[in-house]
Order: sequence, then C-alpha cells, then structure tokens
Amino acid sequence: MANTYTQLYVQMVFAVKGRQSLIKKEWKEDLYKYITGIVQNHKHKMLAINGMPDHIHIFIGYNPNQKIPDLVETIKTDSNAFIKRNGWCNYQFAWQAGYGAFSYGRSQIDPVVKYIQDQEEHHAKRTFREEYLDLLRKFEIEYKDEYLFEFLDEVQGW
Repeated sequence: MANTYTQLYVQMVFAVKGRQSLIKKEWKEDLYKYITGIVQNHKHKMLAINGMPDHIHIFIGYNPNQKIPDLVETIKTDSNAFIKRNGWCNYQFAWQAGYGAFSYGRSQIDPVVKYIQDQEEHHAKRTFREEYLDLLRKFEIEYKDEYLFEFLDEVQGW
C-alpha cells in the first residue's frame, strides 16, 4: 500500500486592522502560545512565531490536509476571540483582511526562523511596508497597491 509524504514550509504574515500597534509585550507570549495551539491542533508544526505590535509572522511545517486560507481564518478568528476574552486590549482588536503566505525549502528553515525571531532588530531598520513589499518582490508576486494592507504611513499621512 502506497503512502503519501509531504514536506512543506509556509510563512504567513498578517497585520492588526488599521495597522494599529495593539499587540502588547505584556501578553504577546500568551497570544503566541495560543496561536501555536491552534496550529498544532490542526496538525501543522509550529517552527517560529513572532512579530511586532502591529503584525505577526507564523512559520509552520504545513499539513496539506487543510487549506491555507482556512488555517489563517481560524487563527485570526480564534485569536481575536482569545484577546477579547482576556480583556487585553482597550480598543476594538481585529486582524486586517488579507495575508501573505510564502513557501520555503528545507534548507531555508534556519534562516527563516532566525529572521522571524529577530523581528525587533529588522524593524529598527525598516518598516513593515518595506518588509512586506520585499517579500512580494522576492517571491515574484504580482500585486496592486490598492489591494495591499493598509499601512501605518498611509493611515497617518506620513
């Protein structure tokens, strides 16, 4: 009897609605643990999770038995409810519509994990917009500006 084998690695990136800096240091580790539980309960393997107050990176060993859009929707919906249940945010917390999902090979795992772990260092040098556009260009993804995330510099007119 034949078996099916897969080895797939996916980084997902998405932002807080309006790119507000609502993810606080005091509770972000609890949020990341909760999201890790969601990922693992859906039979994926968490490789790295980190972010900034306004966005998150999740890198997983991907199980193709679940569609990526369904996984992202579950993560967003369940984590949003978790944040609200815990009363962590004084504002109306929500994740922004849309996401980025980028695939990697096995030899790229360590550099991607390190990149995600070093988010604070990367964002001392460049904005989330610059980071996200670099990912789109690196993966040669065609995009239209009007369909990108609402970036903080656009929201506040910087």
